[in-house]
Amino acid sequence: MLDFSKISDQTIVILTGAGISAESGIPTFRASDGLWCNHRIEDVATPQGFKRNPALVHEFYNGRRAQLKDVQPNAAHHALADLAAGWEGRLFVITQNVDDLHERAEHGRQLKPYYKLMHMHGELKKARCLASEQIFAWEDDMNTQTLCPCCNKAGNLRPHIVWFEEMPLDMGIIDYALSTCDLFIAIGTSGNVYPASNFVHQVRSIGKAHTVELNMEPSRVDSMFHERIYGQATSIVPNYVKRILGGDVI
Repeated sequence: MLDFSKISDQTIVILTGAGISAESGIPTFRASDGLWCNHRIEDVATPQGFKRNPALVHEFYNGRRAQLKDVQPNAAHHALADLAAGWEGRLFVITQNVDDLHERAEHGRQLKPYYKLMHMHGELKKARCLASEQIFAWEDDMNTQTLCPCCNKAGNLRPHIVWFEEMPLDMGIIDYALSTCDLFIAIGTSGNVYPASNFVHQVRSIGKAHTVELNMEPSRVDSMFHERIYGQATSIVPNYVKRILGGDVI
C-alpha cells in the first residue's frame, strides 16, 4: 500500500497514449499494415517526407486538425481532469497524443498549481516557423503558400508535431518527473514507441514507485508493471482515479 498520509509529498506521473482518445473516435497511431490513416509513416511523419512533399504533409495534418471539430473528450479524459483539480500532490500528465482532448476536458476547472500537462509529440493546433522556431496557436488549414506570422514568408510553416527522428518535447521535465514519482500510470499505450516505451523502465530502475498499466490489452512492456488492469479506458480510468482520490491505491 502506498503511503498517502503526506499527500503534498506524493508525485503522480501519468503517460497517456492513443488508446485514451480512441473511444472519442480518433484512430490509433498505426494499423497492423504499417499505415497511418492510409499513408506511409515515412511520407507524412518524418522530416524527409516533409522536405519531399510538404503539400502532402500539410494536407494530411489539415485533415487530422479538422477531425478534432467532430470529437469530444470522453470519460477517461474527464477523470484525469478530475484528478488534476482534486489531487493535492504533484501531478504530471505526459501525453503522446497530439489532440486537444485533455485540454478540453480541463476547460473551466480550477486546476491545482502543481499540475502540468506535456504534449511530448507536439500539438495539432499549433504551427512552428522553420526559420525562427517560434510556435503559434493554429486552428485553420496550412499549405505551402501560407504566410508565417513572424517572418511573413510562404513555406516557412510546419505542423508543430514531433516526427520520427526528432527529439520529443519537454524531456528535461519528463526525466525529472519520472525520477521523483511515487505512482506511475500508463494509459492506452502500446509500448512500441521510444522513448515513452522506456518510461516504466526508468521508474522501476529507481525502485520507489508503484507502476500501473491501464489498457485495452497488455502492452509490449506489461511485465514491468506492478498492477495491470485491462478494459475500456472510459471505464477503468475513472474507477482508478476514484481509488487515487479516495486514498485506496495498492
